[in-house]
Formats: sequence, C-alpha cells, structure tokens
Amino acid sequence: MVDCRVQLGSDSFMLSLENPIMTASGTFGYGLEFTNYGDIGSLGAIVLKGISLRPRVGNPMPRIAEVEGGLLNAVGLQNYGVEYLISHILPQLQDTRATVIANLYANSVHEFAELARILSEESAIHALELNVSCPNVREGGVLFGQNKAMLADVVSHVTRVSKKHVSVKLTPNVTDIVEMARIAEDNGANSLTCINTLQGMAVDIYSKKPKLANIYGGLSGPCIKPVALQCVHRVAQAVSIPVIGVGGICSAQDVLEFILVGAYAVQIGTATFMNPTFPFQLVDELVTLCKEIGIERIEEFRNTLL
Repeated sequence: MVDCRVQLGSDSFMLSLENPIMTASGTFGYGLEFTNYGDIGSLGAIVLKGISLRPRVGNPMPRIAEVEGGLLNAVGLQNYGVEYLISHILPQLQDTRATVIANLYANSVHEFAELARILSEESAIHALELNVSCPNVREGGVLFGQNKAMLADVVSHVTRVSKKHVSVKLTPNVTDIVEMARIAEDNGANSLTCINTLQGMAVDIYSKKPKLANIYGGLSGPCIKPVALQCVHRVAQAVSIPVIGVGGICSAQDVLEFILVGAYAVQIGTATFMNPTFPFQLVDELVTLCKEIGIERIEEFRNTLL
C-alpha cells in the first residue's frame, strides 16, 4: 500500500486530505456536475468555481479559445452568488463526503472578508481559497495579487474573520512571486496555491479580431507547466506553509514532479475538460506509479529534489 495522505496547515486550521489530488476552481463547476463520472469524495478535495457575494453573469461570448498546448479563458467568474450556493449547492455536497474548498472572488477587501465570514459558518465548506487575481474596482482595476499592500490587506482581513483554513491563490503575473508568497504567509495564510493562469491572447488573421470578446484571457493547460513548476519550487523554498501546485498537470508523473519540488498537493484544471474522468483516474494512477518507483509515503518524497 502507498500512503497518500496529506496534511495542510496545523492546529485548528489543519486540512487533512486522503490523497493529494484536488480539482482547480473554474474547471470542476460545483462538483455535482461530475458525480456521474466518479466519486467526488474519493478525491483529496474539490475546489468550487469562484463565488461572489452577488450573482455575476460573466463576460460576453466568445470567452474560451483553444491555443497550442492549452486554453485561453475569459469567463469572467460567472456564478450564482453565495446565497444560492448555501441554499442549493451545499446541502447536496454535504451528502457526498467530499472535502470542499470554496474559491472566493471579490472586488474589495470588505467583500472578501464578508464572504469569508459567511462561508466560515458552513459545515459543508472545509477551507477557503482566495482568488486574488481579480480586479479591485475601487483601485482602478489593479489586481490584489499584483500589489503588495493590497495583498497584505485582503489576506489579513480574511484570516482575522475566517474560522476555516485559508489558501491564497497566487498570480504568476508579477515581478517576484516569492515576495508575494511571503506577504501572504506573513498576513496569516495557512497555505498557498501556485499558480493562477498566465495572461495571454489569441487572434484570427482572417477576421482580424481577437478570439476572445474580452481580448485578453487566462492561459492554462500543459503549456504553462514549466512556469508553474518553477513557481512552486521557488515558493516552497521560501515559505514555511504548504504549497499546492497547479498548472498543466496531465499525468501521475506530472503530479510527482510537483511534489518533488515541494508541493503538498496538486490541482487538476484544464485536463478535466479533455477527460472529465481524469481526476478520478489519477488517484489510482498515482498509487500505481508510486509503487513502480518505490515510494511508500508521499510525504517522504516531497521536496527531495537533488
């Protein structure tokens, strides 16, 4: 047998996972959409699509475009709002035995803190993930995760009111992601998720138009894995809290690569679009690969890069 158990954080904010396979926010809906493909309770955790205080309609179409080696998206965080989540989604998730992480989206520090306060009271939610790669309307469209003072402000406000484990999802679109990781840690984050999407665009030479109505979008998929891997490695060496790796994972080998450079767990995103059963298959494939290599405990393999 291979021991794949993972512990994120410590004390009252510890999050215990049966295995390191998580889903990434925005690619797995609310989890319920995938119950016909596998047991969501068998995954380490599921991360819900971004939730805001009020419903959002998202960006205009087209908002997804395939590119070489990946996917561009500018969905715009379309969601039903936190009240609908609590009244319609969480009661159903309660029966799945899944470890559920809510991804929080907001336009201000106050909204982030209010979301955290509300969802901290929900027993079906086991942890919170802060999407700090979203526009702060009050600050002229600057992203929280790209401004040191704003990042410190939002993380400190959320961790003061939260009763749950708080992970901060970092953007790679900064000069120094390590500096931002340390700021998140210093202000109370229990773990870090690396990375959110890279910024990108795609154009059509025939229509002379961008392929996304929003012009720019977030790049994900296999093409960003080398970037994600180096971000996880750098951040894991610089902080003392757990790092969750995400970006282009398409195989059990990819999972072990992220764990080798310091990740405690990983999130599966774009690969789920190609194969909705993939996260479930990956749990078994990871065990098989560990047996082949001779890994008895995932914990002992983490951060052993020579």
